[in-house]
Amino acid sequence: MPTAPGETDPLVYERRLTAQVPDALAGQRLDRALAELFPEYSRARLQQWMEEGRVSVDGRRPRPRDKARGGERVELLARVERDTAWQAEARALEIVYEDADLLVIDKPAGLVVHPAAGNRAGTLLNALLHHAPELALLPRAGIVHRLDKDTSGLLVVARTLVAHKRLVDALQARAVEREYEAVVCGVMTAGGRIDAPIGRHPTQRTRMAVREQGRAAVSHYRVLESFRAHTRVQVRLESGRTHQIRVHMAHIRHPLVGDPVYGGRLRLPAGGDPGLAEALRGFRRQALHARRLALAHPATGAGMEWSAPLPGDMEGLLAALRADMLQ
Repeated sequence: MPTAPGETDPLVYERRLTAQVPDALAGQRLDRALAELFPEYSRARLQQWMEEGRVSVDGRRPRPRDKARGGERVELLARVERDTAWQAEARALEIVYEDADLLVIDKPAGLVVHPAAGNRAGTLLNALLHHAPELALLPRAGIVHRLDKDTSGLLVVARTLVAHKRLVDALQARAVEREYEAVVCGVMTAGGRIDAPIGRHPTQRTRMAVREQGRAAVSHYRVLESFRAHTRVQVRLESGRTHQIRVHMAHIRHPLVGDPVYGGRLRLPAGGDPGLAEALRGFRRQALHARRLALAHPATGAGMEWSAPLPGDMEGLLAALRADMLQ
């Protein structure tokens, strides 16, 4: 029987698991075979446990590079330590969907997703630990992807190790659909595809930039609504690099309205409606919202999809842009 959290050690969860290596896995590296046998755990974690002596194969201690023969009996003593670095905090969450395997959250603008140095409290992670304390047993409390502090919208959180691994794998395989809405500077006449690698800025370490030696990044965008000097667009991500949409749109000279890092100076249309000028000056975050999320459920494989309406500040900005068109 697994040791339930809190029974013998409130900080540790241990399970003793057994399996037999099927003949179909014969010839594979043993760490790869174990990843097939115990899919709730990552290959890196299984390698670590092998090095710690937590894995035995036919009673002997194996090495990750050993080859599977087929038919071996495997014993695994899995150990997961509860993360005590972050504290649970009672904070309201906009939960769009919840079951035993995952949570889907509609994050408001201004909420930091994960604590960092100098910002250890008041984050989504702190709120998640209060809502579901078992998340302390998962990496980053089950958070498998992030949104910037001032980006609103949907993100998914795993509630089990199996769900965590499968969601991470799906993200890496680009099998999770993520669509955003944004308001950008300038008039765009057609949609397009941006294929430009993104890496850390060479001199400003808090910024990202399009760089030849960066990681591959692809964004698809289409025009939803055009205004005199701005455009409302839908953006679909293939990859998920830090600040990807913000960097890509700035790269094609259509930065997001309100973006304090990549947007440059405030741009007011000549002769525009005074209400629009006020709305643009008052919009103090990047105009970006994660509107739609679609994925295969990590436990059942069923296709699932969620959407979140635009928040009030973006609706207000769009209303001002439309009013300006009537002048």
